[in-house]
Amino acid sequence: MPLAAYAAVLLSRRMLLMLALGFASGLPLALTAGTLQARLAAEGADIVAIGWFALVGQPYTYKFLWAPLMDRYAPPFLGRRRGWLLLTQAALAAAIAFMGTLSPRDSAWLLGAAAFAVAFLSASQDIVFDALRADSLRPEERGAGAAASVFGYRIAMLVSGAGALILADRWLGWTATYWLMAALMAIGMIATWFAVEPEPSGAPPKSLEEAVAKPFAEFFARPGAAALLALVVLYKLGDAFAGNLTTAFLLRGPGFSLTEVGAVNKGFGLAATIAGALAGGALMTGLGLYRALLVFGLLQAVTNLGFVWLAAAGRDYAVMVAVVGLENLAGGMGTAAYVALLMALCDRRFSATQYALLSALAALGRVYVGPAAGYLVDALGWGEFFLFTFAVALPGLALLVLARARIEALEARR
Repeated sequence: MPLAAYAAVLLSRRMLLMLALGFASGLPLALTAGTLQARLAAEGADIVAIGWFALVGQPYTYKFLWAPLMDRYAPPFLGRRRGWLLLTQAALAAAIAFMGTLSPRDSAWLLGAAAFAVAFLSASQDIVFDALRADSLRPEERGAGAAASVFGYRIAMLVSGAGALILADRWLGWTATYWLMAALMAIGMIATWFAVEPEPSGAPPKSLEEAVAKPFAEFFARPGAAALLALVVLYKLGDAFAGNLTTAFLLRGPGFSLTEVGAVNKGFGLAATIAGALAGGALMTGLGLYRALLVFGLLQAVTNLGFVWLAAAGRDYAVMVAVVGLENLAGGMGTAAYVALLMALCDRRFSATQYALLSALAALGRVYVGPAAGYLVDALGWGEFFLFTFAVALPGLALLVLARARIEALEARR
């Protein structure tokens, strides 16, 4: 697709709605991950405890368990996809507002429970948004659709990451900041109202048993299904290890301030991720899915080594800007290709459940490396830890090369 045609697709009404819904999808994640991590670190929690708080993200891993319910049943308004989207978005606004009323010092367990509830509702919203996106986008729109939704997602991460840290540090405090984030869920609700309910490719499941069994049976009947699932887990694992404690590293390793971390890691870094996602979507039109995954995956692995440099350099602002910028640029490119891969792997008849399974597997790294990462830093130190994250990225790339024929066949079929 020529660049001008790609730009026209990216600026279409459908893509603008993907951007807004991507924003609603990304907003809650930082509030239960990086922003919550920064809040805990700023209030003196030890590194192992911060690592354990990453477990509140478990619903992202297990969302395939209740995805069939959202495929089988539909709310009595707006249709099966849009109805569930509006319900989860309204509940998220309430749960995020409640989270803002809690203090890590006075109500640590209740804060953890509230964060878990936000993660559960966010994962439920993602189930429906991912299904709507996979069902709505034509094959030639997938690169642009992945870029637009990642764009919106990362803007939300910028707002609930950098924005939340700076607002909490300088002006509003944590309670008012979380309340503002809750109010911003209205963007997703408006986009849901104006979105078009996708036409079903077949009759919806007639029973819960059918909604559960058929998506899994269809996927695992494919040749090489297990290898494809392993690729989904491993492709982003190095990034997950590096990203899980990046905020804590910048605060406690080189010793940057909360505002500096917010401005560079959460602000400039997320802007670089957005640029990477848009560039990745454009480059995919020439590279194709397999080559894009390989090139972007190599860049993801190599840029993790920049944190080894930063750990040795210490509190060097220019080095931090370079390392964070390059790592997030490569990560955004990899994410665009990765989302396109997940969409291509879905059978439209079962897109909600299959995409939920695939994205839940993708979240394994982000959720479960938290405790391991904390212990590794404690045992090895920061420089050796980031060297380890580079090594962890290599098995996924090796598996990608082995799965080349299946991915190219999948792309041709789509």
